[in-house]
Amino acid sequence: MADTLWDEYEVSPVEIALPGGKVGLTLRAYRSASALTPTDVSDREDDDDVFAERGLRRPIGLADEEELPEFEWTKEALDEIAAGPAEDEVAERAVEAAEDEESEESADESDQGDEEVPVFLSHKGKLLLFASAKGLADFVRSSAPHDLKQLEGWAKLAKKVKADDVVAGDDDAYELDLVVENLRGGPDAWDPELLLRAGEIARDISYALRLKPVIVSLAPGSPLDDLDEALRATEEGGFGSFFAKRKLRKIGAEQASIGWRSIIGKISAAVDWRD
Repeated sequence: MADTLWDEYEVSPVEIALPGGKVGLTLRAYRSASALTPTDVSDREDDDDVFAERGLRRPIGLADEEELPEFEWTKEALDEIAAGPAEDEVAERAVEAAEDEESEESADESDQGDEEVPVFLSHKGKLLLFASAKGLADFVRSSAPHDLKQLEGWAKLAKKVKADDVVAGDDDAYELDLVVENLRGGPDAWDPELLLRAGEIARDISYALRLKPVIVSLAPGSPLDDLDEALRATEEGGFGSFFAKRKLRKIGAEQASIGWRSIIGKISAAVDWRD
């Protein structure tokens, strides 16, 4: 019954494990960008200051400096990231990616009208996570405001949802709590499925919640996106996987873990626990 219900309305329960032993449930859907109103982030402090600091010469979206060591975009650091492009080029590409995200919401709206984008059970830039299926089901059936109410057919779905229906499938369960520890183990210990799935949910959340630092950190051409590409190539096997494995060994475990720790910190800060 549960699968049929979610399939009918094209909405899925999602389970996310975060550091500190917290595991939460939420809902996610994909819809045409032109059919969605982005979550309201007018009350959020401006994130643009992180882009300006030092001309983008350290990973975008770093958490508070007292929590994380500063990472400078030195030549030596860049050499460790698979002999990637020069730091200024990395910065320029990151800024361009962030600007593209904003321009797609306005000037290019007609071009991306049919593109499917993620939307979550969220409200005012916060991801609503529930520790129990009952808590989520009760919330959905309530009159509380959230971003999924704009979906066509939502009122009918909300009336039908019960606690027993709120079960995340294997493809919708993400273990962000394991990512940093796995990266610290170095390339030989890296779990491609874990890391690639972390990238999937992080990109979805950052887009839906308009988390600019996370969007830029995972933008095409960024070091962490290069890491994803190399991991994906090793998973696919074949001749290309040999070069991908060599590239992975050149990526610094410390830099990757610091970058991901920052991303997970940004996501955690954007969570609103409701029960």
